[in-house]
Amino acid sequence: MKIIDLEKKQPSLAELIILARRQNLLLKTAEGQEFVLAEVDDFAKEVALVRRNKELQRLLARRSREKGSYSLAQVKKKLGLE
Repeated sequence: MKIIDLEKKQPSLAELIILARRQNLLLKTAEGQEFVLAEVDDFAKEVALVRRNKELQRLLARRSREKGSYSLAQVKKKLGLE
């Protein structure tokens, strides 16, 4: 899986699709969001590839340990609305 930092480089959608034809892409935004761009042609094949992708499995494991929700007070504090 290739990581594309969209804060540093902003390729066109056509360029991203060309890259994704060769390997799955992890797109990282300046805001810290992450998206996966991958060709999907056969669901069973994709599931098998995902299971074998150690990097993606580590990412998913890390994400599953993240705190899943925030209280209203935490959101207000983070946004400076207190």
